[in-house]
Amino acid sequence: MLELLAREAPAEEFERLVYAARAAGATEEDLTRLTRAKDLSLSIRGLFARRQQREAGLSALVDTARDLTHPYNLDTLLKVITRRARLLLGLDMSWVTFHDFPKECSVVRAADGHTSAITVGFEVPMTGGVGRQARQRSAPFWSADYLRDDSFTHSDVIDNVVRAEGLHAIMAVPLRHEDSDLGNLYVAGRRIRHFDPDELSLMSSLADLAAVAIEKTRLLDRVRDEVAGLELDTSRAMDSSAAAHRLRATHSRLIELVLEGGGLHALATEAAPLLGGSLIIRDHVGRDLNTVGAFPTLDENTIRAASLDAHTERRPVRAADGLWVAPAIAGQEMLGTILLAPDPAAPERSSDTSQHIQLLGLVAQAAALVLLMQRSAAAAEGQVRDELFNDLLKEDQMPAAKLAERARRLGVNLDGPHVVVVARPEGGSLGRAVIWASSYAHQHSGLKSVDGGCIILLLPGTDPGTVGKAVSQDLSSALTHPVTIGTAGPVTDLSGISRTYQEARCCLDALTALGGKGGTASPRELGFLGLLLSDSPNTAEFINNTIGPVLDYDTQQRTDLARTLEAYFASACSPTRAAESLHVHPNTVSRRLERIAELLGPDWLEPAQALEVQLALQMQRTRQALVRGRRDQAGRASG
Repeated sequence: MLELLAREAPAEEFERLVYAARAAGATEEDLTRLTRAKDLSLSIRGLFARRQQREAGLSALVDTARDLTHPYNLDTLLKVITRRARLLLGLDMSWVTFHDFPKECSVVRAADGHTSAITVGFEVPMTGGVGRQARQRSAPFWSADYLRDDSFTHSDVIDNVVRAEGLHAIMAVPLRHEDSDLGNLYVAGRRIRHFDPDELSLMSSLADLAAVAIEKTRLLDRVRDEVAGLELDTSRAMDSSAAAHRLRATHSRLIELVLEGGGLHALATEAAPLLGGSLIIRDHVGRDLNTVGAFPTLDENTIRAASLDAHTERRPVRAADGLWVAPAIAGQEMLGTILLAPDPAAPERSSDTSQHIQLLGLVAQAAALVLLMQRSAAAAEGQVRDELFNDLLKEDQMPAAKLAERARRLGVNLDGPHVVVVARPEGGSLGRAVIWASSYAHQHSGLKSVDGGCIILLLPGTDPGTVGKAVSQDLSSALTHPVTIGTAGPVTDLSGISRTYQEARCCLDALTALGGKGGTASPRELGFLGLLLSDSPNTAEFINNTIGPVLDYDTQQRTDLARTLEAYFASACSPTRAAESLHVHPNTVSRRLERIAELLGPDWLEPAQALEVQLALQMQRTRQALVRGRRDQAGRASG
């Protein structure tokens, strides 16, 4: 037996020695002693084997610990852990899961061995299985034959995977680091197997090492990310510093060019290559002052809207068609606009966008300096023009002769008929409306003022309704908000501007009271309300606008349509009673009413228009009575 132990013979040879003694006729006492010696030898042999296995496991664990110290990323580290765990116990499969507590599951992050169902991303429910027992006990938990083991709660999802993989023995070891519960380390085999305490201890040690390595790798990844972020910030800071230096140098060169006497052409020629496109410099009313390069067809409505945004926000903006629009401003004064059409052949880089906008702003600033030097006198004149208009709007204004003299000195022609427009934006920025009003008044040789959230315009024209609609259309389009407008006029003398302004203001208030926000109204369009609101009512115009076609028809055809109208309204709109009062047949009244409908329109009997028709008839009758009275007095005086 000792010889067999010395040469590490297999267990069969120990048994064969006992069989040989029994065959040789050994006594019962000798066989008993020999059997006891065999049992002791096999025990000693098993002890040696277990020690060798433990030493091999510890050696493998030391090698694993050495592997885990290498600077892996997290995915590579998990692959190393699963492979080492599978080889350590000589099993078929191993995998690592991380807990996802909000979803109440564990997600497979790495797997080793021949697997088909347990893949990266597979979600393991936390409601059953050996993993749940290991997490609750904070210790390894195993099953020799998983599907037949009823000592723990099962999960259908896990059972289906175990059945698909043909697994029997499964062990789960919790991955814990300090107070953090990271996940589980699993090993599994396709044979029934019982795990001894040494194997459990070995797997616990491996899990502890793995948890420390995982936390170290996570920390290292965070440090790497922070270092990469710091390197990126440093690189950006260096790029930004270099870009700022280039911008300062470019700005200095442009300002120096302007101060040396270079005009807009020299500035545009210098700036266009720097901006990488074609350039247009416009004045404050939208006239092209200088162009460098070829421009596509321009949508003026789009450019006007973008220009208002740029001047309101005081920065370059990009229009819908890809053009850049930059404001050339000095303080609150709009001096001009820079239009840039980027070269389509040059690809735009997002990293250059900020620098591109800054450079365009610097070019606009240099252009503003040129325009300011060129228009300093015009700027002072514009302020004086506004002061002149404010004086014209005052009720206690200075003598008309002095106002006319001031207007002549400023080159303002107030000799022809003008209308007054009072516009109130219903939303949006009043600053944008003021900028628009300055440009609009200059383009139409008018004057502008601002009072109480309203824009006041004095514009050449004879029809206040038409002028008001044009202002409403342009201003509403520019502001993208409705505008309520009251207009009045025309006025031909300076002393009447204040009174006309009050009429326009009254029309605006009346339109608001009637719920007509966003509309346009003049005294003529308001009908008899406009007549009441006017300081100098024009009854003849009201009569002509209301029943003029009927009066003209009576004059030309020698008919009695006007008298028929009076009888019709006096008889409560009854054709029969009207015929009796006129001593004509009812059919005659009906035909006359049809003719009146042709002259006044199909809606002449609507309540509002019918009221105006009756007022016009009454005014016409009163005027005729006054004219006859004056004739009678003149006749008696001559007699």
